[in-house]
Amino acid sequence: MPNYRFFVQYDGTRYDGWQRQKNTDRTIQGKLENILLHLFDDTVEVHGSGRTDAGVHAFAQVANFHSPEGAKEIELHRIEEYINAYLPEDISVFGLEAAPPRFHSRLSAVGKTYCYRIYTGKDRPVFARRYVWWLPGKLDEEAMRQAAALLEGTHDYASFCANPKMKKSTVRCVDSLTVRRQGELLIIQAHGNGFLHNMVRILTGTLVQVGLGERPAKEMQELLLAKDRRQAGPAAPAQGLCLESVDYRPAFVPPLEGQGRNIW
Repeated sequence: MPNYRFFVQYDGTRYDGWQRQKNTDRTIQGKLENILLHLFDDTVEVHGSGRTDAGVHAFAQVANFHSPEGAKEIELHRIEEYINAYLPEDISVFGLEAAPPRFHSRLSAVGKTYCYRIYTGKDRPVFARRYVWWLPGKLDEEAMRQAAALLEGTHDYASFCANPKMKKSTVRCVDSLTVRRQGELLIIQAHGNGFLHNMVRILTGTLVQVGLGERPAKEMQELLLAKDRRQAGPAAPAQGLCLESVDYRPAFVPPLEGQGRNIW
């Protein structure tokens, strides 16, 4: 059964997240699988590199699927054209190509980059409101950078996990957590080997508390040691978060064509 991998780009505003759900048809995975069902006249399971939450966007989500056993061969460009023809206008696929049989978009991933965008201008960002958290006024960016540096590394991030029933390890490696200014945008970028449920949004909400002077930067070490979600800040609103890119070992998975597309 051929294995195909591709990029998915989507505006998550109207959707209940990536993962297929029984009580709604408004998921990215569900939309893709429904289209492939009609293309192959058989059930197809689409795997994503990460399960983005409701309202979260993706610039370059990576996904893969195996065609059903005995399915007719279809040219790659025709598969991509067919999927895009039936997707709503806020979802697009590109860069579809054949993948190694054992490639799995999530299990083969070795790193991910998320960006959170905060708009600090005084005027309401009417046309960007779906993609930023509007926080007019001044944030203490240097204090936020100090706090972010303390949150980098390999730690138990239980305090930054929204799932209280998490049974698997909550230890992750966040090798980069940066805060940078781009005009009236304050961009928080996180890169690591994996992220827990709502982890980037909770990290962001906590850094914003530091920026507002509601808690000191040095408190980050205590939060990590506490392993208690109640001790960290609130989760930042979903619309400011975007999955930017996913890393794979080049020897196993060459870079996919189209990685350079940028909507921002």
